[in-house]
Amino acid sequence: MDISLELANLTQRAKNDEKLRAELLETRNAPDKVKAFCDKCAELGYKHITVYELLTAGEEFCATMLRSVNGGGVEAPDNWDDFYEMFFDEIGRM
Repeated sequence: MDISLELANLTQRAKNDEKLRAELLETRNAPDKVKAFCDKCAELGYKHITVYELLTAGEEFCATMLRSVNGGGVEAPDNWDDFYEMFFDEIGRM
């Protein structure tokens, strides 16, 4: 399972488990919030959600999308490459 699938799975779990959602949101208060989030994910068994994967997966996704437009989109929409923020946007709306 790759990071995209693990984040989708974790999003679904957070939708159905208010305690888990609160624990994930609490990681945003840590001094190193991304590391705290990734540590929590590892504790929950999500081995692909790491700081490195969060950064590179977003960049790779965005680069792939831009290459697919046949010379069209030369600028990526804001936050397309930020899987971390997109995850919290999603669970924050629950």
